[in-house]
Amino acid sequence: MSGPIPVTLLTGFLGAGKTTLLNALLKQPAMANTAVLINEFGEIGLDHLLVERLDGDTVLLNAGCLCCTIRGDLLTALDGIWDRVLAGQVVARVVVETTGLADPAPILHTLMADPRMAQRFVLDGVVTLVDAATGMATLDSQEEALRQAAVADRIVLSKVDLAPPDAVAALTDRLLMLNPTAPILPAIAGEVPAAALLDAGAYDTTSKLPDVAAWIGAAAPHGHHHHHHHDRNRHDPRIQALCLEFEKPLPWTGLASWLEMLAMTRGTSVLRMKGLLDLVGESRPVVIHGVQHLFHPPTRLPAWPEGTPRRSRLVFILRDLDPQVVRDGLAAFLQAAEREAALQGE
Repeated sequence: MSGPIPVTLLTGFLGAGKTTLLNALLKQPAMANTAVLINEFGEIGLDHLLVERLDGDTVLLNAGCLCCTIRGDLLTALDGIWDRVLAGQVVARVVVETTGLADPAPILHTLMADPRMAQRFVLDGVVTLVDAATGMATLDSQEEALRQAAVADRIVLSKVDLAPPDAVAALTDRLLMLNPTAPILPAIAGEVPAAALLDAGAYDTTSKLPDVAAWIGAAAPHGHHHHHHHDRNRHDPRIQALCLEFEKPLPWTGLASWLEMLAMTRGTSVLRMKGLLDLVGESRPVVIHGVQHLFHPPTRLPAWPEGTPRRSRLVFILRDLDPQVVRDGLAAFLQAAEREAALQGE
C-alpha cells in the first residue's frame, strides 16, 4: 500500500446534478477501484449501478466501486474502507458526496485534524457543482452555496445547455471573483473527463510531481485578482479572494506564528488558504493549506515543479475579513522575524 488514499469531496447545491455527474464519472476507467461515500441512497439515483449489497451500509457497484452511506459518521465510514484495504481490497481513491445543504468545512476538518485519518487518507480536492440555469439565484439566496463555491479546487457548471450564454458568462464571472484559483469546467450532457477533476491537490499520489501551479491557481494572470472590488461588492461583499506573492524566501518562524494567530483570532473568516512556500534555508518547496481554524501540517514536495518560478504564493478565500488586515498582519510578523534574524546574526 503506497501512501495515503486520495479523497475527493463532491459538493454542490440541491438539484445541481451531482448524481448525474457521479454516474458518468464512475463509468470512466480512471475511476476504477473508487470507494464512494454517499449521504443517503434514498435521494440518489445510483440504483441501476448497484449490483450487490454487502451489508447495511455498503454496496458494490459494477464498476468495482464501493458505495457507503454516511449515516453516522465520516470517520466510521473511512475506517470501514481502511479495514477493506487491510483485508486486501484495492481502493485507489475515495469520493465523498455531500448533501446539497452541507458546509464542506467539517468534512475537510475530519480529514485534516484526525491523526489516524491523516496517515491513511489525503484530501485531493473539493469539486463543487453549480447549476448554470439557477446558479445565480442560488448564490444570491444561499450562504452554503457561496461557501461551497468559495472553497472549491474545481468548479463544474452543469446544465450549461439549458441556460442562455450571457447568463452562463455572468455566472462564470461571479464564480471567478469568489474563487479565482478554481478552474471552471462545463459539464457536457452531465459529463466531465475524470482526469480534469482528479489529482487536484498538491500531493504526490502517483510519484509524479503534482501540478502545483494549477492547485494554487498560479496560472491566473499576474496581479489581476486585486482589481475586482467594485464588481465583487455588487455581488458577494462578504467573500473575497486575496492572492499574495513574495519574491524573497520567507522565514518560517514569522509565517507560522502569524498563521497561528490568524487561525486563533479570525479562523472562521478564513474559508480556505493555500500556500506554496519558498522558505529561508529550505531548498524544496513547502505546501500548506488550511480550512478555517485548522491548518494541515506543512508538506515538503520532492522538488520545485518545472516551469514553476521559485517564489512564495499564498491564496486566501476570506469571509467578513478585509484583505488589507491579512496583508498588514502578515507584513508585521515577517518584519519582526527579519529584525530578530538580523539581531541574532550580529
